[in-house]
Amino acid sequence: MSEFNLGQSLKGVPKFLNLNTISAGTLAAIFGCTGPALIVIGGAASGGLTHQQAISWLFAIYFFGGLLGIYLALKYRQPIAGAYSIPGAVLVAGALTQFSLNEAAGAYFVAGVLVLILGVTGLIGKIMRWIPLPIVMGMIVGAMIRFGTGMITSIEAAPLIAGSAVVVYLLSSRYLKKVPPIVSAFVVSMIVALLLNQFKMGDIESGFITPQLVMPSFSLDAIVSIAIPLALLVIGAENAQATGVLMAQGYKPPVNAMTVWSGIGGMITSFFGGHNANIAGPMTAICSSQEAGEKKEGRYVAVIVNGTLFASFGLFAGVVVPFVSAMPGVLVATVAGLAMIGVLLSSLQAAFSDSKFQIGAFFALIIAMSGVSFFSVSSPFWAIIGGVIVSLIIEKSHFSNKSEEAKRDETTAVEVV
Repeated sequence: MSEFNLGQSLKGVPKFLNLNTISAGTLAAIFGCTGPALIVIGGAASGGLTHQQAISWLFAIYFFGGLLGIYLALKYRQPIAGAYSIPGAVLVAGALTQFSLNEAAGAYFVAGVLVLILGVTGLIGKIMRWIPLPIVMGMIVGAMIRFGTGMITSIEAAPLIAGSAVVVYLLSSRYLKKVPPIVSAFVVSMIVALLLNQFKMGDIESGFITPQLVMPSFSLDAIVSIAIPLALLVIGAENAQATGVLMAQGYKPPVNAMTVWSGIGGMITSFFGGHNANIAGPMTAICSSQEAGEKKEGRYVAVIVNGTLFASFGLFAGVVVPFVSAMPGVLVATVAGLAMIGVLLSSLQAAFSDSKFQIGAFFALIIAMSGVSFFSVSSPFWAIIGGVIVSLIIEKSHFSNKSEEAKRDETTAVEVV
């Protein structure tokens, strides 16, 4: 994008900074800064890291993840949110029991290099143009349906908190047209949770902590155990989900550029003990949904809000972690489920409205829903692989037109990193 267009993006921020974009960006940040942050803290504890090292890990993935989202949102005027791989955090937490933090940091750096190479060569963009859209959309539904089911199970676990959020969301959608229903639902459920005394402060110490530099050291065992599966997670889970939801909302995501910057983000965070900073699937879904505004061209501002909050959370992680950990999980799960309704509906329609690739899309959906993990790589990656294989076996004739479309796209599309 040229400097002129970047200037236009900046000029558009005040224009599109409204209740919709602020609420969507804030809700995406609340989702990303609560449960996922606790996963990182738990992983750091199980991996034997000190509290200072854990906070440095949080700083790296949130601060640089937030900046990544802001940069890409301004550059492409699309709601491309930056964060980190949650499954990747689980993967490296187990590996930290076998390798030193320096060896793990070396593996993080190598993973970033691998992702960068895949983006620079344009290989990922070519692959995504060849994969049938219904299969990608089926994967999106399967990977993100847990947000919808999580909303329902939250009602069972905490009927007053979760139930009030759902009821207010429905009533607000019907009667309060000027107020985003997700905002009403969040505010009311927060009040209910406070009245029920459901905010529990933990024992985690609070205070500003300076991020620590970590010098990577390179171990072949660590590279094989961490770098390769982590790179596959970034490409096959996070980036693929984000690309899919953007396509479902009618955007043309810069796939190669998203991959390149995910690789660069992973290389930078490794020097602070962070496993990566890449494109975020769930946060992109929230910021690109209809909840972020009717005008699609302005939804990128939701990512500006989200990225600012993410970066601030990273800078002050040592101070704010105890407070975000106090928020009831059922509240976050319910609001996240409500925010995903539009994404799930559009993805379902894109997956099964066409007569082509239906069986492949169905298998992609159920594989992603299953949550299976092979070779430390999570289900979204295998959903795409499985869906394509099934379609090649049963729906091979559908690929003839797809190949012609991919060739046309490849000759006409010009992507600037």
